[in-house]
Amino acid sequence: IAIHCQELGGKSADTSASDVNSFVNELFYSDPMKEFTRARVYLDQNYSSPELYTALGSMYFIHDSLKNIRQFDFEAKQFRKLTGREICAEKLHSSPMVEREKFPKDYYPGSKFSRKGFIRTRWSLADCAFDLVNIHLFHDANNVVAWEESPSSYSGMRQKALRFVLDRITDQRYDKLPYFLFGDFNFRLDSRTLFDTLCSAATMQAVKDPNTNEVDRLIFRESGNDQKVSCLLFTDYNSPLLEFDKELSVFKDRLHELEISFPPSYPYSEDRHHGKQYMNTRCPAWCDRILMSPSAKDLVVKPENEEKSILYDNIGPNVCMGDHKPVFLSFRLPSRAGKPNENKRKCCVVQ
Repeated sequence: IAIHCQELGGKSADTSASDVNSFVNELFYSDPMKEFTRARVYLDQNYSSPELYTALGSMYFIHDSLKNIRQFDFEAKQFRKLTGREICAEKLHSSPMVEREKFPKDYYPGSKFSRKGFIRTRWSLADCAFDLVNIHLFHDANNVVAWEESPSSYSGMRQKALRFVLDRITDQRYDKLPYFLFGDFNFRLDSRTLFDTLCSAATMQAVKDPNTNEVDRLIFRESGNDQKVSCLLFTDYNSPLLEFDKELSVFKDRLHELEISFPPSYPYSEDRHHGKQYMNTRCPAWCDRILMSPSAKDLVVKPENEEKSILYDNIGPNVCMGDHKPVFLSFRLPSRAGKPNENKRKCCVVQ
């Protein structure tokens, strides 16, 4: 089981480190995890160094039934056998078992202390080797700016950062392997085309900030109906919204995704009593994704895999995990030659 987290500790990470550690300990010692006697947990809690801090957390739990699993040492350039449970936090920056990097400052102008970047680990399970990459891309800082262009300027920043990661994990330093990327991509619907389509009969009103004289918000009013259209559009998931989910198309030759059949994963209410409701601060979008290289897709989508053995979904409407809803992919790894029981080994990745 691979679990990737972003924004460890939330907005006040320096005061929430103990909560993160308690959460990890709860996972370690809970009854469902008793048979996962090997684990590696990597937590970036270096919040005192904003030039390095990414607030990412990558957790990996290995079931007792897996007898031959190894992890790659990026310094020694070789796989090492896994035993026991280990947590790496304070010395994550120097661990040879991960490749960790924060995006260059000029990738997101105007944000002085962006915590965006990636953590990469490499694994060998029986005769199957692959990379797992925890990624956090840039968000939309301003709804109006996101609406001004199609694609938006924020979309361009995310594309640049994602291309940086893909080039980094496929360069010549190490053997090229299948890779899975799962994290908060912050992909948003194309706001311009979305509102041009859904509000084509509405009148737009631009409201300016009296202090800066800049456009602060946009109000779309239906003809003959003095209501804010934007407040009425997204009360429920509607599959046609996927038409406006365009950011991944730029990488169609490098990244694949299974069919999305779940609601947008963001932005849900952070009130646990209203965990099924979207907040009205942003347009709902599929921010949390599980993507894979063409060769990784070949590992997942096998002729011998029954369709029902591959699941790509969110964890459930009743799970409240902040404003993002967790997404998971569960699949069977390919069987080893002469080892038909190996086909029963399942892999589950959670974003």
